Amino acid sequence: MNAIRRVRSGPAVWARDLAMGMRFAAGGGREGWIRTALTALGVALGVAVLLFGASVPSLTSAWHGREKARENLGQRHEPRPADHTLRYASADTVYRGAQIRGRLVRPDGAHPPVPPGIRHLPGPGRMLVSPALKELLESPEGKLLRGRLPYRVAGVIGDEGLLGPQELTYLARPSALRENAGYRIDHFGKAWDSPPMRTPVVLLVIMTCVALMMPVMVFIGTSLRFGNERREQRLAALRLVGADVRTTRRIASGEALFGSLLGLAGGAVLFLGGRQFASPITLWDVNVFPSDVTPGPLAAAAIAVLVPAAAVLVTLIAQRGITVEPLGIVRNRPVLRRRVLWRLALPALGAVLMLPAAGVPWTDTGLNTLRLAVGSMLLLFGVTALLPWLVDAVVGRLRGGPVPWQLAVRRLQLSSGPATRAVGGITVAVAGAIAVHMLMTGMQAGYAQAYAVSGKLPRVGYSVESNDWRTAQRALGALRETPGVTAARGAVGALVGRMPRRGAASEEYRETTSASVGVGDCGELRRLARLPSCRNGDVFAVDGPGRSSDRPPLTPGATLDLDPNIGHPTGPHPRRPWKIPTTARTVRLLPPTDGLGPFTSAYDLLATPAALAPSRLRNPSVELRIDFDRGTPDALEQLRNTAARIDPTLREYSHLDNPHDQQLSSVRSGIFIGSVITLLLIGAGLIISTVEQLHERRRLLSTLDAFGTRRTTLSWSVLWGTAIPVALGLGLALGCGLALGALLLTLIDSAVVVDWPVVAGMTGIGAGVILFVTALSLPPLWRMMRPDGLRTE
Repeated sequence: MNAIRRVRSGPAVWARDLAMGMRFAAGGGREGWIRTALTALGVALGVAVLLFGASVPSLTSAWHGREKARENLGQRHEPRPADHTLRYASADTVYRGAQIRGRLVRPDGAHPPVPPGIRHLPGPGRMLVSPALKELLESPEGKLLRGRLPYRVAGVIGDEGLLGPQELTYLARPSALRENAGYRIDHFGKAWDSPPMRTPVVLLVIMTCVALMMPVMVFIGTSLRFGNERREQRLAALRLVGADVRTTRRIASGEALFGSLLGLAGGAVLFLGGRQFASPITLWDVNVFPSDVTPGPLAAAAIAVLVPAAAVLVTLIAQRGITVEPLGIVRNRPVLRRRVLWRLALPALGAVLMLPAAGVPWTDTGLNTLRLAVGSMLLLFGVTALLPWLVDAVVGRLRGGPVPWQLAVRRLQLSSGPATRAVGGITVAVAGAIAVHMLMTGMQAGYAQAYAVSGKLPRVGYSVESNDWRTAQRALGALRETPGVTAARGAVGALVGRMPRRGAASEEYRETTSASVGVGDCGELRRLARLPSCRNGDVFAVDGPGRSSDRPPLTPGATLDLDPNIGHPTGPHPRRPWKIPTTARTVRLLPPTDGLGPFTSAYDLLATPAALAPSRLRNPSVELRIDFDRGTPDALEQLRNTAARIDPTLREYSHLDNPHDQQLSSVRSGIFIGSVITLLLIGAGLIISTVEQLHERRRLLSTLDAFGTRRTTLSWSVLWGTAIPVALGLGLALGCGLALGALLLTLIDSAVVVDWPVVAGMTGIGAGVILFVTALSLPPLWRMMRPDGLRTE
């Protein structure tokens, strides 16, 4: 007997029965293939989304890998000039809000290193550009940009040297490049850790994955239940010829397995076709090649195994509620009394996991990420779990009303499971979309407010390493002649060290903070501080608010170290002492509104070039501050063109271009489109589920038709039968989405902002699904309302 039992439940028996079920699914005629195709379509769409989600890690890895391979951020010990070295400098710029990456090179010999995507470095006065930048330069929109890049295009950078097909980047070899510009390197590609994503971005990525993946999983589970009633009739016939109950369940699993395997293959095809559209899409300044969108081997293997396994598991669970007898199906599942406590425990536990994180600043750790992901998933799962109980609780108390309403309510009172299963996907999708959009709206509002304050004044700052005051004067003259510029000023700044007291230990020197000194002519110094009088050779000690250090102010007669060797205080240090003249006078810096605005340099000492030559300072830099008139057409772009002609390696500091606004808008659009597509997919599943329910009730519908029931009455009953669960689900989704969004905004210490148009839009789309489902289910309903449906054998 034990041997017989092992044979009946062994792997060979499972394989035999699953194979038989797959043969039934493949040879079931036109209706069988329609059912299999519907299951395969639902699974294929879900698998495609899962594959795209599984491609995110490899996508970011490939993106950062190309970024590291084409850069060298400087070497700890700079190599000496040789045949295989070159000077490498950054020349990034912004053109009408678009970031343009620029790199300048000057080879030291005949065999310099070459970055990926480039065979040979360009010649003097030439540049290599990305295809997107080449297209921009050749278009009418790039007319001003051509004046900023005075190099002849000598070729195009290959894909290996680009982060994405839409990236704007160039590599140029100017006719002349400052000796101290950038840094000297002997190779490209350097191991460096990418900067961690900021807190809002981490939260956004996690919530996007959760909000999009969960409805897909619900949709896959719904798709695997298509055609249950037809399958059950065939299983009853199998029981008639001698199959036992377990065999019929395994055969039913084989039918679902066949559809899921077809869906798995179809999902792979959809994924391969869909990733070809990755090139035109840019989200958060990330634009990738189609080849980057590749799931990891482990993730792809997990999807390939779990999706068919889920098909078998869902079918086995569905078969537990029925008993297949030789003459028909007996539904022996008792009326369930849905418990609410464990359903409330899921969202409560999710909130508990997220609330402790809301009380402290967020830190991007593995534990916090796991806690956020699990907490948000439990909140969304809680909505799905609460929906069946809520539907039963509401419809159980409904009494009276028009005939269509009573038919719909009575149907839900008898069996609300199929309706709530399909609506659960809509609920999760809407709740997740509302939460993600609230997070993005809060982030966007915060950035917009910050840039509105900091960029209120039309002002730009530039800096470049230089110890020549005359160079700064020439730059100021060129900037003042630029159309639209209303004021230009500058100074040479550097850090100096405070000499320790006599007899103090060397350890005190290490702990002594540095001081900042600014060198400029009297005209420029007057723009920085209130000077009683000034002539070349004067020195001024700064006191009062605005200084760079909270240490006591510098005093006349104090000794400074002009070579403080900041950053490497240990070991022997050759000091370069300089004494502040005793004639130095104490002054106060101008407030930001009267001085340089958001770019005010906090100096501890001001000096004229005759008193302190900039060449004596360690690593001095020229700091330029320019005001312009917003009313002048393209004043900012003209200003940037002038700065590029002065020195293409000038670093710009401004708060005028808010890159986050466009980034967040593109992400919001992408999430909204994804949510709409998800809702439409779930609506398709709801249509199929509704048609299946109508088919199961075809004898009842024929009976009602024989008694003279009008088609409009039954049509309205279908509408109400779909609308009640969807309305309750949307109400739950609204409450859960707002609560989850408020928690996420609390995590980033942002004000709770609700994007009501998006909330109304998502709710409206969910309601539109009701009409869509009802309209497409009416033709099958009318076909079933015929007296022929009462015929029996």
